[in-house]
Amino acid sequence: MKIKFTQGELKKQRDALRQYERYLPTLQLKKQQIQLEILQQQSTLRGREKTLSEKIRSAEEWSALLHEAPGIRMWLKPERIVTGKRNIAGVDIPIFENVYFEPAEYDLFLMPLWLDAGLDALKELTSLQEEIQVIKRGISVLNHELRITTQRVNLFEKVKIPEAKEAIRLIKIYIGDQMTNAVGRSKIAKNKIEQSGFEEIAL
Repeated sequence: MKIKFTQGELKKQRDALRQYERYLPTLQLKKQQIQLEILQQQSTLRGREKTLSEKIRSAEEWSALLHEAPGIRMWLKPERIVTGKRNIAGVDIPIFENVYFEPAEYDLFLMPLWLDAGLDALKELTSLQEEIQVIKRGISVLNHELRITTQRVNLFEKVKIPEAKEAIRLIKIYIGDQMTNAVGRSKIAKNKIEQSGFEEIAL
């Protein structure tokens, strides 16, 4: 770091240090909020994945019946996935809201009796899978922002603030030395003037 040993540079470094020290707590708070949100989202994710596993196990009991309705998969493809946004410490993450499917149109007399309940159960599985994907996207966004925020916190804590403090220390030492030298020179000059005055009187 190149610095000028002047009063102007001293003020500049002091102003920079104040700015860093004022901004650092905001960054640290943001880091903590993001970390907390990641933990909450990961907990939610584990809960949804557990629910999905349980529902898949439950569906396995009657999944063999799907062969009776081979066209059922076309009614399970999401037509629209609705997500919202939630702001966490200045970061927008996606929030799952709903999944809409195309209405299943079929002849009630031709299809098996279990089809309505089966479709509902499979749509619920699909909805859970989509929700899990949205939660994972949100965690990914938060992890990315956490990396950036941590880098900034480290930059301020380990580089910018120590550099500014060291610059201030060096400039103050330099200015102090200059002032001491100036006082010394002033005393020497004064002594010379006084001495020359005495010599004139002696003459």
